[in-house]
Amino acid sequence: MNWEEFRAWGRRAADWAADYQAGLRDRPVRAQVAPGAVLSALPDAPPEGAEAMQAIFDDFEQTLMPGITHWQHPRFFAYFPANAAPVSVLAEYFVSAIAAQCMLWQTSPAATELETRVCDWMRQAIGLPDGFTGVIQDSASSATLCAVLTMRERALDWQGNKAGLSGQPRLRVYCSAEVHTSVDRAIWVAGLGEENLVRIPTQGTTRAMDAKALRAAIEADRAAGHLPAGIIACTGGTSAGASDDIAAVMDVAEAEALYTHVDAAWAGSAMICPEFRSLWAGVERADSVVMNPHKWLGAQFDCTTHFLRNPGDLVRTLAIQPEYLKTHGADGVVNYSEWSVPLGRRFRALKLWFLIRAHGLEGLREMIRNHVSWAQDLAARLEATEGFEIVTPPMLSLFTFRHLGGDDLDAHNQDLLNRINDDGRIYLTQTRIDGALVIRFQAGAFTATAEDVAMAHDVITELAEA
Repeated sequence: MNWEEFRAWGRRAADWAADYQAGLRDRPVRAQVAPGAVLSALPDAPPEGAEAMQAIFDDFEQTLMPGITHWQHPRFFAYFPANAAPVSVLAEYFVSAIAAQCMLWQTSPAATELETRVCDWMRQAIGLPDGFTGVIQDSASSATLCAVLTMRERALDWQGNKAGLSGQPRLRVYCSAEVHTSVDRAIWVAGLGEENLVRIPTQGTTRAMDAKALRAAIEADRAAGHLPAGIIACTGGTSAGASDDIAAVMDVAEAEALYTHVDAAWAGSAMICPEFRSLWAGVERADSVVMNPHKWLGAQFDCTTHFLRNPGDLVRTLAIQPEYLKTHGADGVVNYSEWSVPLGRRFRALKLWFLIRAHGLEGLREMIRNHVSWAQDLAARLEATEGFEIVTPPMLSLFTFRHLGGDDLDAHNQDLLNRINDDGRIYLTQTRIDGALVIRFQAGAFTATAEDVAMAHDVITELAEA
């Protein structure tokens, strides 16, 4: 394909995208193909010669699209959303066309300086105070890994990267069982070992980490000769929206001089609404905070904003400056590749800039407030419906429930969930609360309406009765 052919196909792709979005409600939310169906339809060997673009496009529509789960569907109520507002898609189109590798200031000054600006816009939007500095990571998993690596280096007086972990005391990191499994993976990758991730009991309806148990665990580890390194707290845990008492955690962290990271990957977006900020009261005392605009705000995946009270600690942990990466003659510039694990960086700031300008913070607040209100209404309707119980109450737009039928409630609810997802009108997922399997609902699709959320009640109760 040359650029003249691209001109025609680019127009066709834009038409296809608009038609696709307009017809999403007519498609089943989750892909309805059997395992291996797509693979068996693909040729075993690559083509030796060029193929016509029309043939490639036909195979895209006929072979691949049936195997796509539609994350932009307005009735996608599973996991957390991965929204892509139209203006964000457009920004990504420009990013793809420019195809810049934005690892250093000099490799695209506008990318670096726009990242600095939009991260500060986001800092202001979610209510973090002056003094926090932001960087865009690919995902919250990467931000959490950065935090764990920084904890490790600070605890070892910056000797871990140089001397390794052999011969060092066992480093300990503390969290509840409600944190995302990206924390486990960060512990693995950082070389600390799963046994050194200390799970603190939770309490109350918010399933918050018990601060007294946290303090006791740290004291016990010090007495045993271990070296506490940091604490990872969460606001809006993935399973059921668990939220730690950040202020209580910070009281312990400050008394013990421990680095603290707050994972608000999903719920952090809601903090653009001042009325929800009580959920993470005390966050301004944390060392590291992460939230994902690519979840609930509509920025195309991937786009994670990572805020740091002292970015110098992160740069000291990760920066490597061989001669070929030095920027000469431009003192004081920021090279964000020194703030993240990968060297290469996409121009992620552009879609956030487009999004915030095109919708405004008030437009984004209205969407989030609607999702929260609609989810609360649905939870109340299900609770009032015979045979249903709300297991964990709404935390923002997330709650869990189950249907009371049969002798084996786990099997019964898994069967109900399977039938709901096979039906195709909505998409839900499961989790476990205190060992029991429950069904999880979260409203967050960018294009969802009150009617879409109300339909969830009709589908759930209809199939439960069946």
